[in-house]
Amino acid sequence: MNWFGRKAASSTVRPALSRVYGTWNAPAPLSWEAQVREGYLGNAIVQRSVRLVAEAAGAAPIAAGDPALLALVTATSGGQGLVETLASQLLLHGNGYVQILTDGAGAPAELFALRPDRVTVEADGRGWPVAYRYKAGGCAAVLPAEDGAGRPAVVHVKALHPLDDHYGAGCLAAAQGAIVAHNAAAKWNAALLGNAARPSGALIHDPGDKGMPLSAEQVDRLREELAESFAGGANAGRPLLLEGGLKWQALSLSPADMDFLELKHSAAREIAMAFGVPPMLLGLPGDATYANYREANRALWRLTVLPLCAKILGAVSQGLAGWFGGAELRVDMDRVPALAADRMALWREVSGADWLTAAEKKALLGVD
Repeated sequence: MNWFGRKAASSTVRPALSRVYGTWNAPAPLSWEAQVREGYLGNAIVQRSVRLVAEAAGAAPIAAGDPALLALVTATSGGQGLVETLASQLLLHGNGYVQILTDGAGAPAELFALRPDRVTVEADGRGWPVAYRYKAGGCAAVLPAEDGAGRPAVVHVKALHPLDDHYGAGCLAAAQGAIVAHNAAAKWNAALLGNAARPSGALIHDPGDKGMPLSAEQVDRLREELAESFAGGANAGRPLLLEGGLKWQALSLSPADMDFLELKHSAAREIAMAFGVPPMLLGLPGDATYANYREANRALWRLTVLPLCAKILGAVSQGLAGWFGGAELRVDMDRVPALAADRMALWREVSGADWLTAAEKKALLGVD
């Protein structure tokens, strides 16, 4: 029986989903490719934040009740690790799509994460998804949401989007303003380095009492000589020989310039906050929220990595429940190195409880 068809036929189960989104007079957002090029590929803070969270999620030890399920989830498909790829996609795009590839007997043989920007949800008349259209290389393939036995063929993992029924919201769009400011500050610093790492000065001409002002040809010649012989980092410190009433007045960094440098650090901290990474782990100056790196790393796992892993593993285990009945995927907390201090504190507290029996202590610690 078609599961989505059953939902469409039961009008009293859930209301129809809206298929119209957006607000009036809203500016046109950047395309997904432009956001990735400007944000992830062109910004070191974004790339490091995403990789820090995604690689930690991909390296998290996973426990499963069925060894076959564990081998299926931890296997590499098409050169990509499933959990790490889904974590990156959820952080950047807000959506992750896992295609369940089956063998000749209909059993799941491989899990492949599709690129979310190439996937479009195909909904029925009431707005419920019945298929996923995947476009690549000028061709489009329609992937049904379920197979013939009513089991999911594609697992959709998405972050919360309050205004969209079918697609999730990523962190890249929320950090777009800070990314633009940080990239502009980086370009400003590069231009400053190109001018001998200091702001340009002023070439002042003093003609005296009977002197004549410089002609347009003389001004152009001076500008070309300065650009060729004295501009750029390679010419830093070269002495300047002036004659004919010319003198050089160097300029220093103004308070506005110093505020612009602080703006870059503030934008970097805002980007880190959007992706759930403590700024201390990114080496950002002026952040002393955590006492040390160990505490910041523990906060990263507790507040970002573990909730993200729970979302991904929960969706995948639910999608595979038709083949692995009662199977569960979770992160093995006892094997996470960043949480070793918390685990030792718990062991000490349980061991010091003399009013508990040895069996009760093992039960509290999750030891068989």
